[in-house]
Amino acid sequence: MKRRQLLRSAMLAAAFVIGAGQAVLAQDTTLQLTVENGQFSPAELQAPANKPLVIVIKNNGAKAMEFESVSLRIEKVVAAKSQGSVRVRALAPGRYEFFDDFNKSTKGTLVVQ
Repeated sequence: MKRRQLLRSAMLAAAFVIGAGQAVLAQDTTLQLTVENGQFSPAELQAPANKPLVIVIKNNGAKAMEFESVSLRIEKVVAAKSQGSVRVRALAPGRYEFFDDFNKSTKGTLVVQ
């Protein structure tokens, strides 16, 4: 009997932890960014201040690209014809520049308000 109660308690605790983790992820703001023909679209992303972000980067190009931002301290290689994502900590209001490190003329800005 005690074994069943222990197992039930462990399962309830696991369900609570999983549910709490999903609630935290649901609070993140998700931004979509596409790279094609040497351009980010949109070239300027908007995000709320003081909330964690997820940026989903879709590379429609024929070559790999590297999403990079010195101010965000992020680097992410995204293969050709695929997508990747980066998690960004909660940010203070401001402008954060990003670029494709494999094609430095491809630039964009994250505006946090």
